[in-house]
Amino acid sequence: IAAWRPTLRWNFARSVFAACTFNFGPHAITVPHLDFGNLSWGWCAITALGWFDPDVGGHLILWDLKLVIRFPPGSTILLPSAIIRHSNVPVAAHERRYSFTQYTASGLFRWIRNGFRTEEAYESTVTSDEKRARQQENGGRWEKGVAMYSTLEDLRCS
Repeated sequence: IAAWRPTLRWNFARSVFAACTFNFGPHAITVPHLDFGNLSWGWCAITALGWFDPDVGGHLILWDLKLVIRFPPGSTILLPSAIIRHSNVPVAAHERRYSFTQYTASGLFRWIRNGFRTEEAYESTVTSDEKRARQQENGGRWEKGVAMYSTLEDLRCS
């Protein structure tokens, strides 16, 4: 996107994410959810901030993995937030928990794939054969996305 439109400004130098959200709380909590707007195989960076006792509250819960993770202030985790249900545990009333999340919406990837056009603009310019080819390609996109993840074998030191 930056090459296409050099005047765009990144939120942060050297960031790989197009967007971010600050939750200034003071008791930033979330219910179990999926971030459907994010690319399904894309990463999301979640950072816990504030001052709270991480042994008592503020834990990150990854519901589908059946994990409760101690998540002290200053911790960051990368996860595919569109496909792993997640939430966090409340902190005590006298404590403060904020969050900072970085992500890229799937719509940006679609917009680039459509030649920097909306889905409607793209659809209005392609033939029925091209539409069929795109539909076929879409059917296997999830496999390409999953193939981008590292496996344990990939991560093992040789």
